[in-house]
Amino acid sequence: MSLIKETDKLQLILKSLPGKPGVYQFFDAEENIIYIGKAINLKKRVASYFNRDNTQSGKVMVMVKRIHQIRHIVVETEIDALLLENNLIKKYQPRYNVLLKDDKTFPWICIKNEPFPRIFPTRNVIKDGSRYFGPYASGRMMHTLLQLVRQLFQYRTCRLNLTDENINAGKFKVCLEYHLGNCLGPCEGKQSQEDYQQTIDQITEILKGNLNTVMQQLKLLMQQYASEFAFEKAQMVKEKYDLLEKYQAKSTVVNPSLNNVDVFSILTDDESGYVNFLKVVNGAIVQSHTVEIKKRLEEQDASLLEMAITNIRERFESNAPEIIVPIKPTTTLPDLKYTIPQRGDKKKLLELSERNAKYYRLEKLKQKELVDPRRHTLRILEKMQKDLGLPHLPEHIECFDNSNTQGSYPVAAMVVFRDARPFKKEYRHYNIKTVTGPDDFASMEEVVYRRYKRLIDENQPLPQLVVVDGGKGQLSSAVNALEKLQIRDKLPIIGIAKRLEEIYFPGDSIPIYIDKKSETLKIIQHLRDEAHRFGITHHRQKRQKGSLKSELSDIKGIGEKTATVLLKKFKSVQGIKEATLEDLTAQVGAARAGILKAYFSQPL
Repeated sequence: MSLIKETDKLQLILKSLPGKPGVYQFFDAEENIIYIGKAINLKKRVASYFNRDNTQSGKVMVMVKRIHQIRHIVVETEIDALLLENNLIKKYQPRYNVLLKDDKTFPWICIKNEPFPRIFPTRNVIKDGSRYFGPYASGRMMHTLLQLVRQLFQYRTCRLNLTDENINAGKFKVCLEYHLGNCLGPCEGKQSQEDYQQTIDQITEILKGNLNTVMQQLKLLMQQYASEFAFEKAQMVKEKYDLLEKYQAKSTVVNPSLNNVDVFSILTDDESGYVNFLKVVNGAIVQSHTVEIKKRLEEQDASLLEMAITNIRERFESNAPEIIVPIKPTTTLPDLKYTIPQRGDKKKLLELSERNAKYYRLEKLKQKELVDPRRHTLRILEKMQKDLGLPHLPEHIECFDNSNTQGSYPVAAMVVFRDARPFKKEYRHYNIKTVTGPDDFASMEEVVYRRYKRLIDENQPLPQLVVVDGGKGQLSSAVNALEKLQIRDKLPIIGIAKRLEEIYFPGDSIPIYIDKKSETLKIIQHLRDEAHRFGITHHRQKRQKGSLKSELSDIKGIGEKTATVLLKKFKSVQGIKEATLEDLTAQVGAARAGILKAYFSQPL
């Protein structure tokens, strides 16, 4: 029997959705898609359907009752979500979505396949060898880019058939655009095909989103105009530069040059592999699916990926001749091309697939934690035990940190983690008693000794791990304290140094470096940061209180005990200044009250 009821599955999905842009799909009991929507924040948008308020229409409430499964695709931006939603609705035409009967699509920019290519906007993609860029989520965005390109470059806008024969025959004459400086007159042979193509190549780079080269050229031109004191021209170039800098070229969701391509990515951990599949047909993503594969014999990523590719392609009846992958599978199939992209549109599609695999894994882990929190905790503790070579699960961890200002007001802090989480009711502050001056090593030894001496005297259980904030010196001092108490062999202890986050073990001069993404290191860092925060807060309060006492103690006739009484009652020196003679007398007597009033009434 499942650990969770069927009716609870949707709630688990809602709690584990990422707060990222994307497209969500609602399925009914027969696995039919009944609704597709887009979201800036998937978690908030999908959860809004299940909020029990009375603002939803009757149709929405009926649809929500039919939802049996929720799936989603994570994308980079809201624009990507809009474009992907458009493609999926056209393909599946879900019952509760508005039908796109006129099939109106998004605008594109076309570089026409012809001599001296024209550049123009269109909503119809024709497979005649022309290059198309987009689609753009709004016509305004597309026309802004076209206007920018027009300001930067000189190219023709006429529809003349500029073949070599026609140009050589002198059939055409230059128009007003030539005289305005917007065109260099290829119709009369005033511009060569090679020179015109260089302009087209630069425009192509901008439309593809490769702006760095063009922006560098603009920056140099701007500097040149400024050095020549042509400030108006420099300002015009700067405006173009700023516009290019703000512009994000095109969507990573679709690309018309990619037709019938499958994309697979893989993410693995110690227990499972997660493989995401994106299907690209006619330049658009039409399917996304992620599977989890349980490891049995520590299989390599390549073999897991190969198994998933075979299974998923058969399941979705895919016959795409090209597969985009991060690594090459162990076995290659005939008539099938594997591509491992390094840059460009295929690389962006692979990165999108990898993000979806990542979020799928995070959702699975969150769902497991919601169903069985102890299982999640055990997984982390077992990982820590393995990474640090501990004899027992570190269910109880304590961490120490020192704070002082050039030896003044020395304090220390100890924080406690139970089951890898802060347990604040057991946090402790320590005032250093036996150390004079700024001696971190001696302070660490004193505090560790005092802590575990007390636990031993009170017959309290010792932690399974002790962490000290510092390198070899602080660790050695803490070990000395444990040896004095004769519990060195009973209590594992490590030190974490701030500079490179290296972990020191007693007796080892060379530290170890744990993977920066490891949960073990993250828990240790959290311990260290929490001890530092807790300690520095106590140190700041003590320093502030000490400085106030010092100010009051400078008054002849007012001692430290009197200063403590006054601060406890009036909270600050300003509060004491503003207190009435009667209030002061009630606290410290008439004589001292008179001294205070006389002192604070003196001119500065």
